[in-house]
Amino acid sequence: MNNTEHPLPIIGGSANAPQESLIEYPSAFPIKVMGRHHDGFVGAITQLARQFDPTFDASTVELRPSGKGNYLGVTITVTATSREQLDALYRALTAHPMVKVVL
Repeated sequence: MNNTEHPLPIIGGSANAPQESLIEYPSAFPIKVMGRHHDGFVGAITQLARQFDPTFDASTVELRPSGKGNYLGVTITVTATSREQLDALYRALTAHPMVKVVL
């Protein structure tokens, strides 16, 4: 298969056509980030959030430690302005060495 062939059929358009978003922009968009519970984790996540949303309010961050306290769930709510912004934020979060999962 060459680079232009697709293993699955594209329904409702071509592979290069932009997909319609189900999100209305701008809107408050929560993102849950999981990682090992250690110093600097929350700060790193909020710093990334501010990079992609200059209006991000760190006072809205919600924390939930795991049962044994080894991991920490951090929910950030960013102001989503475009799909590109959210995609870039997800890529930055998943690439961060302290992050295990992004939902």
